[in-house]
Amino acid sequence: MLKGRIHSIESMGLVDGPGVRTVVFFQGCKLRCAYCHNPDTWAMDGGNEMTPEELLRKIMRFRPYFERSGGGVTFSGGDPLLQPEFLLEMLKLCKEKGIHTALDTAGYGFGEYSEILKYVDLVLLDIKHVDDFGYKNLTGRSKHGLDQFLEELDKSNTKVWIRHVVVPGITDSAEHIEKLKGIIKEIKNVDKVELLPYHTMGVSKYEQLGIPYRLENLEPMDKKYTKDLEKQLNDFIKYA
Repeated sequence: MLKGRIHSIESMGLVDGPGVRTVVFFQGCKLRCAYCHNPDTWAMDGGNEMTPEELLRKIMRFRPYFERSGGGVTFSGGDPLLQPEFLLEMLKLCKEKGIHTALDTAGYGFGEYSEILKYVDLVLLDIKHVDDFGYKNLTGRSKHGLDQFLEELDKSNTKVWIRHVVVPGITDSAEHIEKLKGIIKEIKNVDKVELLPYHTMGVSKYEQLGIPYRLENLEPMDKKYTKDLEKQLNDFIKYA
């Protein structure tokens, strides 16, 4: 019997796609981002096991909330692409019910995404860095996983929102933003860019899990500066 491992479910997500969203956090992630605020989603054997039907029943309970707002369901994580069979079945079930689906991913799964993307209305694509060196330093993985995902995304007609965390001294320079523009320019169907200011709200989880926090003592990112960069990037995709 097909089962997935689910970390948690948020019933009233307001920042993970259009409208009110039910956000389903999948367990498991290949990346080890220095600023990750959900290290408890990394392990593949964490969370709770559920069948697709069990998860669908939970989602349907919240339908009155997200349907009125033009929302839907966002599959997040961890990274849902690490449970491709379960994710695909959930996407199909949601499509049968007429539920808008969003996939929140960094693009790091097992390299076969075309069937999954057929059933996704919106991809929230988290670009971690702009080059291979930066990816390895920040996430422990090369940029190859993102490049593979972008190849599959290019073959689909799925709408895309780009997400990028702005980290002081790491991803906030003018040169970095110019390189990010170059990547975004090559991606089809980009509706908007969301820049997320680095914060330290997840640090306590590292202490609880006994994991060293690599950005210790780094101050949170200036929110106004992040918004200014975000406007610059959205103006760029509008007029490019």
